[in-house]
Amino acid sequence: MQNYAMAWENEVDGLKKRVGKLERTVEFLLRELKLEYVDDPAAGAHPEVLRLLNEGKETEAVMKYREITGASLADAKRAVQRM
Repeated sequence: MQNYAMAWENEVDGLKKRVGKLERTVEFLLRELKLEYVDDPAAGAHPEVLRLLNEGKETEAVMKYREITGASLADAKRAVQRM
């Protein structure tokens, strides 16, 4: 039983190190690309896009997003679906 506990502890320690490395990598990328992480995908979204989404008008929301941001259709669709 002690071997199992030690193996589990080693696994957790390894995962902690990997998560730490991933966090540092993300922080580096955000800093280098001058990006800001926003936890809520809808934060900062244009009110008109959100209104259309809330009304169930996803296609119109995508088109409005494209109009506002100049994004491609694929990028706009992905962005709206994350909201």
